[in-house]
Parts: sequence; C-alpha cells; structure tokens
Amino acid sequence: MLFNSFTFALFLPVVFGLYWGVFRSVTARNLLLIVAGCVFYGWWDWRFLLLLAATSMTDYGVAIAMDRSTTTRGRKAWLAVSLVGNLGTLGIFKYHDFFATSLADALARAGIGYDPLLLHVVLPVGISFYTFQALSYTIDVYRARIAPVRDLPTYLAFIAFFPQLCAGPIERASHMLPQFARQRVLNTALATDGLRQMLWGLFKKVVVADNCATLVDRIFTDSDHLPGPLLALGAVLFALQIYGDFSGYSDIAIGCARLFGFELMRNFAFPYFSRDIAEFWRRWHISLSTWFRDYVYIPLGGSRGGTWMSVRNTFAIFLLSGFWHGANWTFLAWGFLNAVYFLPLLLGRRNRAHLGTVAPGRMLPAPGDAARIAATFALTCLAWVFFRAEDLGHAFRYLGRMADGWSRAGAWQRCLAVLGEHYLLAPAMACTLLLFAVEWVQREHAHGLERLPAQRPVRWAIYLGLLAAVVFAGDHGEQQFIYFQF
Repeated sequence: MLFNSFTFALFLPVVFGLYWGVFRSVTARNLLLIVAGCVFYGWWDWRFLLLLAATSMTDYGVAIAMDRSTTTRGRKAWLAVSLVGNLGTLGIFKYHDFFATSLADALARAGIGYDPLLLHVVLPVGISFYTFQALSYTIDVYRARIAPVRDLPTYLAFIAFFPQLCAGPIERASHMLPQFARQRVLNTALATDGLRQMLWGLFKKVVVADNCATLVDRIFTDSDHLPGPLLALGAVLFALQIYGDFSGYSDIAIGCARLFGFELMRNFAFPYFSRDIAEFWRRWHISLSTWFRDYVYIPLGGSRGGTWMSVRNTFAIFLLSGFWHGANWTFLAWGFLNAVYFLPLLLGRRNRAHLGTVAPGRMLPAPGDAARIAATFALTCLAWVFFRAEDLGHAFRYLGRMADGWSRAGAWQRCLAVLGEHYLLAPAMACTLLLFAVEWVQREHAHGLERLPAQRPVRWAIYLGLLAAVVFAGDHGEQQFIYFQF
C-alpha cells in the first residue's frame, strides 16, 4: 500500500479510529497494529507476508534461545542462526541472480561457457529494511544491551509496524520495543505535529519528486542523444527527486507513527545544506548510516587502529552501503565514489569539522559556507548519476556527454524543446524553490513545518496552500517510492 494512494487515505483513519476508540489495552492495540501491518504489507502480494513471518518468528526464537544459553559459544551459535537466516534470505532474493550473471560474464570473457541458474524471484518490498531492523534486535540481545522480548504481540508489532515497515527509518529495538510494551495515550500536540509532518512529506513526494521523475526518466532513458546541459539538469533533477521521494517517505512515516503515540528516529536532517561529504552522510538516511557505524564500522575497529584501519573500514561501510541499495555494479560504484569523496576529509582529520547547523541564527550563510554547500551538492549530483544509471556503461557515457554541447546554439534549442514538452516542470521547480526556502528557514528544527507562525489564520493558509499544491500541481499517478526497490 502506498502512502500517496487513495487506499491509504481510507486505511489510515480506520486504523486510527479503532486504535484509539475501540482497543484499550497494550496487547489489543499491538494486535491491531500487527493486523494493520499485514494488510498494509500484503496489499502488494500476500506471499510477502510468509517471508516476513518466517524472519520474525526465527529471530523471536533465536533471541530467547540466546538468553537461555549459558555459554558464549552457545550464544554465538544462535547469533549465527540469525545472521545466516536473515542475510541468507536477503542474498537469495536480492543478490543470487546478480552474482550468478556476474560470474557467467566473467567466465565468458575468459572464454569459458557457463549457463547460470537464475531464480527470477520477485524482490519483496522493503526486505532490506526489515531484515536490518530484525538483525539489530538479535545482535543487541547477543551483546546483552537489551533483554529478549517474550511477549510475542509486542515483538511482532515492532517488526510489522506499518509506517516504517517498507522504507524505514531502520529502527533499533532498544528505542522502539519499550514504546510497544507500554500503554500509549493520545497526545494531541504530538498527533497534530505528526499530521503537519505528513503533509510536508506528501508535498515533497507528489509535487516535487514525482514531477521531477517524469523529466528525469526521459533524460536518463535518452541520454545518448541529448546535449550536455540537459544531462546536467537531469543529474540535478534526480538529486531533487530522490531527496523529495525518500525524505518525503520518512516524513510521512514519522508523522504517521506520532498519530499512534510512537516516536521514530529522524532519518533526514536537511542534507543538501551540508558543507562537506562527511556532514552530508551524517544528515542523509541517518538510520542506515548509524546502523553501519554501530554494527559494521565499530566492530571492525572503527578508527582505533590508526589511519590505515580508518581508511579500510570507511571504504568497507561505503561499499556495503552501496551494495545494500541494490544488486548492480552501479551501486558499488556509487558507494566507492562517496568513499573517495570522504577520503581527503578523513586523512586531513576534517571529517568532523561541521557538526552543527550551518549559519545558526542567521538568515544567510557566510560566503565560504555557501560555496562549500554548492560544491558538496555538485559532487553529490555526480555520484547520483551512478545510482540512477542502468549500468556502469550507461553511467560513464552519461558523465562523458555532460561536457558536450554547452557552446552550440543547436544544443540549447534542443534543451528548450525537451523542456517545453514537460509543462508541469515550471510549477514543480517553483515548488522545489519553496521546499528549500522553507527547509532553510526551518533547518534548526526537525522538519519543514515544525515551527509555524502563531496566528491561526496564517497557519491554516499554509496548510491549505500546501494541500492545493498537492491537489493541483502534484502527480497523482501513485508512483512508488524509489526506496521500495531496496
């Protein structure tokens, strides 16, 4: 079920009404959330529920078995069951065919014929997200950071919580499980702020991201025949699309969770206002970045072993992050390029130079900060080309052609002709400027509508204006969120 669908617009009020108006106990509300999660997730394909149930029940039993084990060896054995089960399932559904075809291609270049066995399985929606969330639970139980949950409805509600089930944020059991175990009381201030954040997320998704997507698809599909200025615009528009799409999803998820009395972790902190790549990665997809930090980077030794270990571990987490996103060499290249961007900051010990918000308390950034923000955004746009391209060849051709045609009048005429075919681009760009203006003003807060003028008419004018933009300038084709494929 999509957040930007008419079905969800009917589904959410029904669940909200039952949750607060009919069900009273913690157990009853958790059971309702489990059913709601199954309906929400099974709306795509009910068979996905079988995999979700298998993952959930395996880790539920593993955690209890680890707690009962009296030896370190026994605990490690049970942890291995969870790791093999979760990562093995992820590998079969997401990576098997990629490795099989890659091996066949490598052997073919060596003159060896090999016909790989391909599974052609459908990738379950959000499998990487709930797999990593489940893994964080069993790993934390193994580390004795949390106790295993023996109340099954509490645990299943944590795994199947529909607002963040398909595309995060990737929550930690230590943060979320206590919220499912306690009684929830409707907090109108929290719920109201949740609705505001959902409205802002919907605006980012259907008005900014989905309108950009139409032209991005055209440019990337026909990139071999388009001039450089249009390809440069395509890279910028994809950066805007993926931000509006994914941060919009996170805003809707976090706001929706607040309607039910839950606080999810922040997943985006206005990343395009970053002054270097290190700051960007502290502000982009925070739940995944911190997951790799806590469960991969630090266990590998972090930065404790000197410069070489820091470099090795940094490349490891960036490559793993790229591979987490998809079974394609383009994602590995994207991760590698970001690691290369990060390397000078790490070697110069400047990777933590910008920990605070840019230009706090001021309307405009200093010239140096503005230049650093622009440079970081440009580097990010170049990296996004690998993320969006069909394969490595497509990415390199795209980047190579970006320098072509800037001095030819015919190329600019071609650009204007293509842009003229997309009549919604102008209002979409106006809304994009509005998006970044609002988020710049709100950059010291959690989301774009957190702090609004106190006057009620002004606040309602803002709400109605955004709703009008969603209705009249939004793309209502119910386009899926980009990160559902991961």
